Amino acid sequence: MRTADLLVIGGGPGGYETAAAAAARGEKVILFERDRLGGTCLNRGCIPTKCLCASAKLLDDIRHASALGISTSGTTVDFTAIKQRISEVTDTLRQDIAGALGDVEIVNAEATIGPGPSVVAAAETYTAPSIIIATGSAPAHLRIPGAETALDSDAVLALDAVPESMVIIGGGVIGLEFASVLNSFGCNITVLEYCKEILPGFDRDIAKRLRGYLSRKGIDIVTGAEVTAIENGCRVTYLCKGKEKQVEAATILTAVGRRPVLPSGLENAGVSLNARGFIDTDSEFRAAPGIYAIGDVNGRCMLAHAASAQGRVVLGHDVRLDIMPGVVFSNPECAMVGITEETATASGRECIAVKVPYGANGKAIASGESDGLLKLIVNKGDGTIAGCHCVGEHAADIVAEATIAMNSSMSVGTLAHGTVHAHPTLSELLATAATAAAARL
Repeated sequence: MRTADLLVIGGGPGGYETAAAAAARGEKVILFERDRLGGTCLNRGCIPTKCLCASAKLLDDIRHASALGISTSGTTVDFTAIKQRISEVTDTLRQDIAGALGDVEIVNAEATIGPGPSVVAAAETYTAPSIIIATGSAPAHLRIPGAETALDSDAVLALDAVPESMVIIGGGVIGLEFASVLNSFGCNITVLEYCKEILPGFDRDIAKRLRGYLSRKGIDIVTGAEVTAIENGCRVTYLCKGKEKQVEAATILTAVGRRPVLPSGLENAGVSLNARGFIDTDSEFRAAPGIYAIGDVNGRCMLAHAASAQGRVVLGHDVRLDIMPGVVFSNPECAMVGITEETATASGRECIAVKVPYGANGKAIASGESDGLLKLIVNKGDGTIAGCHCVGEHAADIVAEATIAMNSSMSVGTLAHGTVHAHPTLSELLATAATAAAARL
């Protein structure tokens, strides 16, 4: 039996960053990874899709170059070269992760939870005062006839060519990113979303605005669509407004959420699952004495940076997990942090909402990126930001500034009048919104 200070199961962002941080402060750490370092994020998620997004965005910019006085012709998409670049990027980042884990022992084997608790891998038993489960998630599947004939996000990333057409079931983050990218590459896209609006959980004004932008790009988006069957991987039957309809495409993608990847032997440590099948944890992500679960496997916030933040909590750091930004890397980008106006209203929270269109910003107009909207939700009592929602160029960067302001409890008055924003920049959108909000307090 081998001992350590910390055992980490899973080499994704939550697992490897926590392992590296613990090792940096002198702990003996052993990390177990059955596949490749980087987890879903690096190998089948965040990074490969962002490579695709970068290529698609550049292609869109080239197509609209004439609006900025640039003439172009003969643009083609070399999907083989795009896939090769994805491989090169992920290989480079995987090497960087390995370098960051220089003081961590890595065991490339399937790990299970043993009694004690302990970890069993490659016919050897390991023990430590703390064990962190960071095994992530995998694509969920619809429970309807023919669901097995559709592709999931992993399978789409493995495609060697852009399909002629695709029906995407699910208008959430994953579905819309693929819709935006593949549409730019020439794929005819139809999105079927069960809810009344795309991006459930996002601010409705922002989601509606994004839907309009994507529709203008030629993406057919149907909301309130209940998918009932898939036939031969090419025909989808769904109900919408009480009527049964069908749509056909060369390929079908189901992007309807994710399910936890659970290590075997959880019962040996007294780890229980919640009603959704994820590991149940307390506020410190403790699943059982000596056992912690972070990231997608606990189902609390299925974002790579959330997993890393939860890992920092387990290590004893003070982290504001209630201020968690989220981004959709569509074109245009969509980002959010904090509560929505709908949530504030439903909870009886006294807030004011301010909206600023990109068309009111000099940099946006000069750059040919005037499509967009920033929305700020502000607490009436103290003038602090309760939420920031944005769709448009560099939405994620604008929301990042709001996230910092929220984390430091900065008032909109300070953000508007006590903070200097460079001109001309898109960040001035936030200053403009803060100025308008401060005037209404």
